[in-house]
Amino acid sequence: MCGIFGYVGKKVNIERVLIDGLKTLEYRGYDSAGIAFVTDKVEILKTTGKISALENMIDEDLLSNIGIAHTRWATHGNATTINAHPHRSGSVTIIHNGIIENYLELKEMLIKEGYSFVSETDTEIVAALLDYLKSKDIWSNLEVIKEMSSYIKGSYALGIIFDDELDTLYATRKDSPLIIGVGEEENLIASDVAAIINFTKNYFLLNNYDIVKITNNGVDIYNENLEPIRKNINTVYWNVEEAEKNGFPHFMLKEIYEEGKVLKDTINEYVESIDSFINKMPDFSKYDNIHIVACGSAMHAGLIGKHLIENYAGIKVDVEIASEYRYKKEFYNDKTLVILISQSGETADTIASLRKANEDGIDTLGIVNVVGSTIARESKNVLYIRAGVEIAVATTKAYLLQVAMLELINLKLMLERNLITGERLQELLQSLSTVPKLIDEVIAKDKNYIDIAKYIYEDKDLFYIGRGIDYAISLEGSLKLKEISYMHSEAYQAGELKHGTISLIEEGTPVIAIMTDPELSLKTISNIKEVVARGAKVILITTNELDGDYDFIDQKVVLPKVDNYLVPLLTVVPLQLIAYHVADLRKCDIDKPRNLAKSVTVE
Repeated sequence: MCGIFGYVGKKVNIERVLIDGLKTLEYRGYDSAGIAFVTDKVEILKTTGKISALENMIDEDLLSNIGIAHTRWATHGNATTINAHPHRSGSVTIIHNGIIENYLELKEMLIKEGYSFVSETDTEIVAALLDYLKSKDIWSNLEVIKEMSSYIKGSYALGIIFDDELDTLYATRKDSPLIIGVGEEENLIASDVAAIINFTKNYFLLNNYDIVKITNNGVDIYNENLEPIRKNINTVYWNVEEAEKNGFPHFMLKEIYEEGKVLKDTINEYVESIDSFINKMPDFSKYDNIHIVACGSAMHAGLIGKHLIENYAGIKVDVEIASEYRYKKEFYNDKTLVILISQSGETADTIASLRKANEDGIDTLGIVNVVGSTIARESKNVLYIRAGVEIAVATTKAYLLQVAMLELINLKLMLERNLITGERLQELLQSLSTVPKLIDEVIAKDKNYIDIAKYIYEDKDLFYIGRGIDYAISLEGSLKLKEISYMHSEAYQAGELKHGTISLIEEGTPVIAIMTDPELSLKTISNIKEVVARGAKVILITTNELDGDYDFIDQKVVLPKVDNYLVPLLTVVPLQLIAYHVADLRKCDIDKPRNLAKSVTVE
């Protein structure tokens, strides 16, 4: 969601540094942006719209070496310049990610103390609270920040400049991500690693209530009791080039084209041999029930995992949307495993679900992309996918790797239950090693997907149908199209058409039918004929094995031959590329779709 960036160091053109830092965070989604920097006082510039509008306001010749910057995704109050960050009250200037749940109660208290407010935000109230506590003149700035935390209910990541310490940047967090970049004579704060890689690859992770004091000379970190602490330095494992388009028109297209490579990287991490696979996968033998908890595309990956685990390993799997799971009564026990899936590892509802399971003493496993993220740190076990940086808001390569990881988990479950022979396991792992090349072959047929996009992009509605695992994949195809092209689409179980949804099919309605399961193919063909009879124009996505002379089909995508267990890794790629080309033809902002954010760190 919102993006935080702050800098203290040797570079003197601070406005340019802050703007460039914000540009690396654009993919998170935002509707306004602002910066604050120090001359002989704190200066603030902010505006609605794109960072480019803010960039037009800066003075390239202004000298300063400390500042904070923010991109806002509106929660409390509309997207206006007044509501944009930074916010200032009295002697305190701040930027903030998160949501303050008791902001109205705090606002009422502060109004009684003589404070007035110009914005609708909860952030301005935090600035006023800090100034109020500071006015008591009994605490140092570190103590003021500690005291502030006792007043606030909710989540926050804060960058703070106090007027009486204009050479110092303070930062703290609770339940909202914030990292500290450590460079040569320059130090940074950021909500995301992407913002620091132009300066350094070294960073600290903060625990809840940690407070950081950053100057030109270094970084001092204190725990919630204000005791100085030392942190292990983490290193970014991807490079600057991975955060650039490298000739592609959009990050999303670049990331789709990277899918073969990142799948190979992930396979190499876990499947050097059968022995390494067994050793690197956790022991799942005690579990007879699995809950997969996630949001959005990660939840769709979980549905594929459910299908595989139930059908191959014979273990009951419930897939839950995290925003619902965290509030419902759960029926689990010490033989239940809760799997949390999140690209960023910072998804707020998924973290809350993790903590609920941990508090109840239930084993947890995180599947994440970001090393050291909250879900990675707080899960009992963690499995990392190796997607590298993913800039486009709509996930592609991370989703594919989540599916791959669930396939590996299922193989381990089967092995532990003697449901697969060593010979068959070796065969599947060998087949998996060929999938990266097959993905490249699927991508190479991009002209086919462009033709399909041209065929459907002017339509108002589009429907996806499939049975079994193909329905789970249909859900992701539909979400991808909605996210980036704004075309209305829905995914339905093909067998449910007669129970109401076929009433939506009329002359010329596009339907994308997925048919990869040999046991269900004849049923799916019957469903396709039902929509054709009502005037639908049908695009079929099928496998080499099931390909036929279907004269009732308008367009077709045939996937290369691979073991049926691994077909989901291929099926989603054409859906991603079709969605991409539809959005491109509709001239949409593909990497930064309206109203969406990359990492949803608030409820």
